[in-house]
Amino acid sequence: MSLELVLLILFLVLAISIISRTLNHDLLPPSPLALPIIGHLHLLSPVTHRSFQNLALRFGPLFSLRLGSVSCIVVTSPELAKEFLKTNEHAFINRPQSIAINRITYNASFVFSPYGPYWKFIRKLSMEELLSSRSVDKFLSIRNQECLRLLRLLAKKAENYEAANLSEELRRLGYNVMGKMMLGKHSSDSFWAEEARLLVREATKMLGELNLCDFNWVWKKLDLQGFGNKIENTHKRVDNWLDKIIAEREELRKERKKTNGGGNVEEEEVKDFLDILLDLLDDESREIVELGFSRVHIKTLIGEFSAAGIDPIAISMEWALAELINHPKVLKKAREEINQVVKSERLVGESDGPNLPYIQAIIKETYRLHPPLSLLRRRSTEQCQIGRYVIPENTLIFVNNWAIGRDPKYWENPLNFWPERFLQVDGRNGTSKLDVRGQHFEFIPFGSGMRICAGINLTMKMLPGLLAAMIQCFDWKVVGTDRKMNNNVLDMDEGRGLTTPRAHDLVCVPITQFSPPSIID
Repeated sequence: MSLELVLLILFLVLAISIISRTLNHDLLPPSPLALPIIGHLHLLSPVTHRSFQNLALRFGPLFSLRLGSVSCIVVTSPELAKEFLKTNEHAFINRPQSIAINRITYNASFVFSPYGPYWKFIRKLSMEELLSSRSVDKFLSIRNQECLRLLRLLAKKAENYEAANLSEELRRLGYNVMGKMMLGKHSSDSFWAEEARLLVREATKMLGELNLCDFNWVWKKLDLQGFGNKIENTHKRVDNWLDKIIAEREELRKERKKTNGGGNVEEEEVKDFLDILLDLLDDESREIVELGFSRVHIKTLIGEFSAAGIDPIAISMEWALAELINHPKVLKKAREEINQVVKSERLVGESDGPNLPYIQAIIKETYRLHPPLSLLRRRSTEQCQIGRYVIPENTLIFVNNWAIGRDPKYWENPLNFWPERFLQVDGRNGTSKLDVRGQHFEFIPFGSGMRICAGINLTMKMLPGLLAAMIQCFDWKVVGTDRKMNNNVLDMDEGRGLTTPRAHDLVCVPITQFSPPSIID
């Protein structure tokens, strides 16, 4: 192909792009000038929410992009977020899927499934049996047991002046809790926690990568970034892990039947979530048959709940502790509140959470600056008008949760970590009406509406008591090669992935402040 022909083709592609942009000027939100073929992909950095924030400063709180051949809309204001997530919720109720999502979840995802019979059934089942407020209360003893295990580990490290990787330990705590919630007394702590910690972290990072193959069919064939092999390797490892968990349970169920003379599991034995899912395989009701529920769905659900049910706790704890290390006055004030409530006589617990408004404010301020999901992703199911703009069907929507939480139009001194902002009502001391449940669109760390994060009840039950116990018992000296320090201030860069962890693991030497007997014993 001659150079002249190549230049002619590029000119025609650019001309068509400009003409199309001009014709749709009154339909789509404003947009930067796109390049041929790649569109606006060259404008995005690996930390996508920061790139979107920079573009919003130039093009406003609602702008359009073309990523390869995919049309996208970016939303960066509470008012517009409400339009997309509440007022027109059904037009934007589906989450986008990707090559990595479809492969790692066997193309049977619940979290990313379209709104419909399967999503409704699993949502109802998971809330009734696992993640509703009532269900979460049933697992309080499990959470207490695992929190004590972590505190004892840290107390031992403090005694030996030994560093602890808090990022890893918090994930291990999370997966121990979720494992026992889903697998009950039959879960294997070491196997579950170690495999889950490694695989879920790897999978969520893979699911959040900007894969060019998702934006153009030609790139899918070429796989220029080499994601195909990475996705396949991750899928195989996750698949082997889930197969082992389910196979062990199926063998246990066979043994139960033999013990019971071939009958069903004894009625008095409480079933855990995995048993309930396996029972569905034998359910011949019309609803289950029409859903086509299979073993693949069970594998996907166990994997997804491992990540979605607990990852927000580990990530949020990591961010909260990092902020407290950077703000010793806030840490001191929080410890004083805890001491007033428990009077230095016992270990603070989950039941004390409602009596610790400053701890609650610290958690909210952490969510404002570091939401677990920096970008809320949706895909339009139909054409919809937002203001004077028309959003076409099958458009990818990004609500920049991270940028909304840092917008000076809605937050005073938005880059400052200042929990007191959540203790003020109309400028006076009190309890802010802003909560995390998706009704205040300047503050939606878990999303909003029917697709709000299913793990919100578990997170908000567990997080205040755990954070308070870590504050009550320890101070922290940051050490290790995994940390960054600028002028003795811990670096707060975000990592990449579907969720938003810290870029660097938090490695600290715990320094004992309080040793209740429950930890020492």
